[in-house]
Amino acid sequence: MAEYNPQSIEAKWQKRWEDARVFESEAEPAKKKYYVLEMLPYPSGTLHMGHMRNYTIGDVVARVKRMRGFNVMHPMGWDAFGLPAENAAIKNQTHPREWTNKNIAEFQRTLRRFGFSYDWRREISTCEPEYYKWNQWFFLRMLEKGIAYKKKSRVNWCPKCCTVLANEQVVNGGYCWRHEDTLVEVREIEQWFLKTTAYSDQLLDDLKQLEGGWPERVITMQRNWIGKSQGAKVKFAVADVPGLDPIEIFTTRIDTIYGASAMILAPNHPYVAKLLDGSPVKHHADAMLARLKKTSTKAEDIATAEKEGFFTGRHTINPFNGEKLPIWVGNFVLMEYGTGAIMAVPAHDGRDFEFCRKYGLPVRVVIQPDGVAPLDGATMEAPFEENENGKLVNSGAYNGLTPDAAIARMGADAAAKSFGKLETIFRLRDWGISRQRYWGTPIPVIYCEKDGLVPVPEKDLPVELPPNPNLTGQGESPLATTPEFVNTSCPKCGGPARRETDTMDTFVDSSWYFYRYCDPHNANAAFDPAKVAYWFPIDQYIGGITHAILHLLYSRFWCKVMRDIGLVKHDEPISRLFTQGMVLKGGTAMSKSKGNVVGAYEMAEKYGADTGRLYTLFAAPPEKDLEWSEESIEGAWRFLNRVFRLVDKHAGAIRGAGESKCEAASLNEKEKTLLRKAHQTLSRVTSDFETRWHFNSAIALVMELTNEIYAAEPLENNIRAEIRKEVLELLTLMLAPMTPHLSEELWEMLGHSEGLWKSAWPAINEDFARDDEVEIPVQVSGKVRGRLKIAAGATEEAVVELAQADAAIAAHLTGKRIVKKIYVPDRLLNLVVA
Repeated sequence: MAEYNPQSIEAKWQKRWEDARVFESEAEPAKKKYYVLEMLPYPSGTLHMGHMRNYTIGDVVARVKRMRGFNVMHPMGWDAFGLPAENAAIKNQTHPREWTNKNIAEFQRTLRRFGFSYDWRREISTCEPEYYKWNQWFFLRMLEKGIAYKKKSRVNWCPKCCTVLANEQVVNGGYCWRHEDTLVEVREIEQWFLKTTAYSDQLLDDLKQLEGGWPERVITMQRNWIGKSQGAKVKFAVADVPGLDPIEIFTTRIDTIYGASAMILAPNHPYVAKLLDGSPVKHHADAMLARLKKTSTKAEDIATAEKEGFFTGRHTINPFNGEKLPIWVGNFVLMEYGTGAIMAVPAHDGRDFEFCRKYGLPVRVVIQPDGVAPLDGATMEAPFEENENGKLVNSGAYNGLTPDAAIARMGADAAAKSFGKLETIFRLRDWGISRQRYWGTPIPVIYCEKDGLVPVPEKDLPVELPPNPNLTGQGESPLATTPEFVNTSCPKCGGPARRETDTMDTFVDSSWYFYRYCDPHNANAAFDPAKVAYWFPIDQYIGGITHAILHLLYSRFWCKVMRDIGLVKHDEPISRLFTQGMVLKGGTAMSKSKGNVVGAYEMAEKYGADTGRLYTLFAAPPEKDLEWSEESIEGAWRFLNRVFRLVDKHAGAIRGAGESKCEAASLNEKEKTLLRKAHQTLSRVTSDFETRWHFNSAIALVMELTNEIYAAEPLENNIRAEIRKEVLELLTLMLAPMTPHLSEELWEMLGHSEGLWKSAWPAINEDFARDDEVEIPVQVSGKVRGRLKIAAGATEEAVVELAQADAAIAAHLTGKRIVKKIYVPDRLLNLVVA
């Protein structure tokens, strides 16, 4: 008897797949398409089994869809720019390209070792000029349309990365996402932005198109990040400084304006300096600004920090009642959100309540909740923040109105008197893409003393990175200290000029890469719109929940920009999104820094790639976290050995058997039992693959079928060869998407000269898949009173008769009249009595 040798089997079939170009596909409008991919990896270090889970899930989907007759595109590439490569280059005294390409080669070796069904012709690497040329092309189109622009702005600065971070890259209360021990600072510098806010409404509204296809959790995270707020802008006149224009605030609760105790400005609000000009308290503002420069600009981080502030000595006028209010400066008010000024209404807002209680500002109730004792601002321990329960009080002509009615009337009155208006704002900020490092896409802009900012002409793209930068990790961008890059001539006047030395955020690279897969070698365009029109939108995208905001939101924005410049016709790039769980070891996610990784290549060499694939699919549902277990991986190995021995034992005797065409009536009991089990398993596995992605339960079903086949040994006794062959073929085909190498080998052992990759997913024989008997619940007036075993397909009349003959059920029918019968065939009987 032969032994299962996964290393030789897997090498054999990987070569055959490659030689036969099995996984290559092209856009063919006559064929139904399926575009599936996993988020492209950042090539750092080596792949471990935590990574493999993601790729295995995607590969199972791709293989099932191929067997279902779809024209499948399943590509792979590399998110190759980024800080880790540059930092590693500095540390190891090597070039980032050398470090990156070495890692890419190692990643590719591991992915090929696992037999993932990628079309490797479509491979891309975002650090290659032929890719990032199109980043620059897109930037120029956005510059033309006013979507790309430059301004001075407060930004997050990581002192270890020596570069700007997006708000989304500041984590854990103010730390760098890549250096979790490094507190992010705030600096004010000029940088490039993309106007994501121009698409705020679309990004929010189009989330409706993703419902049912994306996890609700991700949709909620994006909705909250975009943060649409409907409210009002109101202008407050400055009482003590002649000549100053009114200060404008934004509020979602104009209905509470009579409860305002103060106006509070952000420390860097432009009016702070004017209000404090010559004031003895000016040093307070300077000290607060200095502290803010060392903290995060993220609203959620500042919201949880201790509230601090000071009185400017100046006042403003509430336009609704003429009341004079003190103007304060507070550390929890952000210039980047709203207008950088708020009215403090402590009785009805949590952060205002905390601030005003701390500094002794009055708390005035202007909304009384219905049905409770009147609130007293002097004694209340928490604000009343509801706007759906209550009426206005202490609010002049608006007393007695509900909050919603007051908002509408106050907004209209403010507009009529020209001191305010109803307005919608968003939490979403424009995307700052400037990075002060080398290993990224150069921004294609030139600065000329005569002509100012000049875009690089399209014919001169790509603007390539210089080959020998001076990488130190200190100070300004390495490109700024590379004269041969910086010094150039102006495309307009020919005079001396300087290149932009910032590079693009690497999320630019990953915002559109899946479009390039459709046409990866096009030297004349980012892609052919006709090819994209065939493949898009993506049918299934797979990746971690950590990308819910950064990558996925930017990708949606990029798609809409491409639509508006005429490259694509769809609104959303991704129809379905799946976020897989993590692989844990010792209770924490596998990570090289934690020393708890299981190397993917080493695991495949020890147990075989199919064993690793099977284990990651079986150990937990794909959306749940998986705890690595060496004992369980050995169990997966033993199961595949068991399947191999089973087929090897019977292959010789059944190899020449014809196709099974037996009718149920011609089968003996042993044949019927085995075929029924095989087709019932196929029916449930098909459902697990197609509708629920319950790969773990599908594997459990196949294991159960394997046990049934072993229990029927000796198979040659009373089971015809063609029946044995059908059952073992079904077993092999069901395993094929999950353990493709072994399945190909078994298929060949069973006598097939053509590779299994040419086989369709097997058809379910419903006659065999159907049970002879089923058990159903019987209800009496909606309450379950018993269960019956009935013949499959039994009529309502027959089932009612059985129910009436059952003692337990009959006890609830005695002395009563059946007024209605509700029968769901093979599922349920409900007898309604009176």
